[in-house]
Amino acid sequence: MGQCGLQLLLLLAAGAAVSSAVRNTTKGRSFIGHKVETTNNASGKSYVVNDFATEVLTGKLTTVFLPIIYITVFIIGLPSNAMALWVFFFRTNKKHPAVIYMANLALADLLFVIWFPLKIAYHINGNNWIYGERLCKVLVGFFYGNMYCSILFMTCLSVQRYWVIVNPILRSRKKSEFALGISAAIWILVLLSTVPLYVVNQTAYISNLNITTCHDVLPENVLAHDMFNYFLSLAIGVFLFPALLTAVAYILMIKTLNASITDVNAGKKRKRAIKLIITVLSMYLICFTPSNVLLVVHYFMIKTRGQSNVYAAYITTLCLSTLNSCIDPFIYYFISKDFRDNLKNALLCRSVRTTKRMQVSLSSSRYPKKSHSYSSSSNTTKTTY
Repeated sequence: MGQCGLQLLLLLAAGAAVSSAVRNTTKGRSFIGHKVETTNNASGKSYVVNDFATEVLTGKLTTVFLPIIYITVFIIGLPSNAMALWVFFFRTNKKHPAVIYMANLALADLLFVIWFPLKIAYHINGNNWIYGERLCKVLVGFFYGNMYCSILFMTCLSVQRYWVIVNPILRSRKKSEFALGISAAIWILVLLSTVPLYVVNQTAYISNLNITTCHDVLPENVLAHDMFNYFLSLAIGVFLFPALLTAVAYILMIKTLNASITDVNAGKKRKRAIKLIITVLSMYLICFTPSNVLLVVHYFMIKTRGQSNVYAAYITTLCLSTLNSCIDPFIYYFISKDFRDNLKNALLCRSVRTTKRMQVSLSSSRYPKKSHSYSSSSNTTKTTY
């Protein structure tokens, strides 16, 4: 199956999962809150939580550890993704499909980390949300949206890398146009998948703690069946299927490289492929797999037992999943020689014109007999994506 067919299959499966998930209205993953009558808050609605939830909401896990991780991600992720996005938009001449996918991935990460100061303040303030319902919904939507955006764009990037190895000479404008269409479809898909998180209330006043939580406590009357179906659909369609597709792409990639063992460049290609595989698999193992698995387990326990004691572990893994916003720029660096060169030239304040002249000069010094031919091709840059 070709690259276009694999990516369309990915979108169809993810789209089916989103369609199923959106039909199941949900308020997200949370503790169960028991509604009580009160006049202490503006909405007139307040809730109480059990001892386990109280311990988590007031403990050092959520008020110390989580803010430290989020601060680290913000400090590293904001400048690195902004720099990556600038390189993709202003320093890269050829809009190769890989560039398009990586640029969208950097954009998703950047849109995600800019909301981190609110998340950090929320946890440092004892899990007390003071910024209103609308900003809470936006934060929650971007939180989940970034994770699924990263998974889908990483899958597209993996399939594209395999396709480049199988067809190293094939270049076409239509491939770039197709990549743009796939990217637009992913953004629409992720937006639709987070719609249920925007249409319901995400804040809850906890009377026995005198705090207002954001997405951490649910009313008692929320049906676990709906939440379980919603997140199970997302876990299968927007996590499991893309993960399997990525694994298949890597298996075929290694198989193709092994078949071309007589090729002089096969050794270098294999090393680059192995680096990419290790990096992406690490991303899945550290960032995506634990949070998606525990999310399903959490709601399965609520559905079958009426309570769950894995929520603390889940919010920890969800916090660790944000590390992908720090890892992604390094993925660009490792898998793309062009990105490394463009980043280096940007950090050295070299203009695009100066960089082109240096490339022509270097090529002329290597091949002096053909120096007259470089003037006509100086506007092109070799891509190694």
